[in-house]
This record gives sequence, structure tokens and C-alpha cells, in this order.
Amino acid sequence: MRIAEIHDTHLDLAAHEKAVADPRAGAVVTFQGVVRDHDGGKGVTLLEYEGHPSAAAVLREVAEEIAADPNVYAVAVSHRVGVLQIGDVALVAAVSTAHRAAAFTACARLVDEAKARLPIWKRQVFTDGTEEWVNCP
Repeated sequence: MRIAEIHDTHLDLAAHEKAVADPRAGAVVTFQGVVRDHDGGKGVTLLEYEGHPSAAAVLREVAEEIAADPNVYAVAVSHRVGVLQIGDVALVAAVSTAHRAAAFTACARLVDEAKARLPIWKRQVFTDGTEEWVNCP
């Protein structure tokens, strides 16, 4: 694991990609979760992410689990909190391995586990003035 962080500012995909660089790697897979302008048939104007104080520790735990796979050389992942506009990046992940199939699998697992386990809640504000909280206990 090279990066596992929670940020309240812009996430840098290139920095994550650089962090997982390894001379043994034949594959680097990256992912960006981008704020889109719709959800569930409704227009979205912005998102706001709030994180529990344990969010950084949970993200590190997830990254360490993925990095423990012997096929994985390095992992970098960050999640954004605060108010995000359409087109902003909310999640960045990068994984390096020897071969592409392992890299795609590991990156997908990293993103899925982070989304499932992170104590980060999302408020969506819709174009009709309504809002909803998602992933809230």
C-alpha cells in the first residue's frame, strides 16, 4: 500500500498512478469515481460527502487487505469529503500487478470494498430542490 487517504481537496489520479509504479508491473489499472449530473432518474446539482473520524483508518485497512494479495505490487486509494460539483472526482484508486487481469480484479475489489465499508455518507442535492442522504446508517 502506498496511499490510503481521505481528502477535502482535489484528488490527483496521476499521483496515485505514480505511487503504484513498480518495475515488475506489467499492468496498472486506475479508477476515478466522478460526480454525475443524475441519479435514479433525477437531475443532481451537487454532492456532499461526510466522513466519520474512523474513515481514514478503515480506508487504510481496505487498502492493506488488497495489497496483501501476492499478485498485487502496490495500491493507492483516496476518497474525497466535502461539497463536490458535477465532474469532480470523489474516489481515486490505482493498483499495479504483473498482468492485466489481476490488476482489473484487484482494482475492482478495492473500489467495491471501499464503497461497502467506508463510513462516508453522501448527500445528493437534486435539480428539483429536494435532497437525500445515501449510505447513511
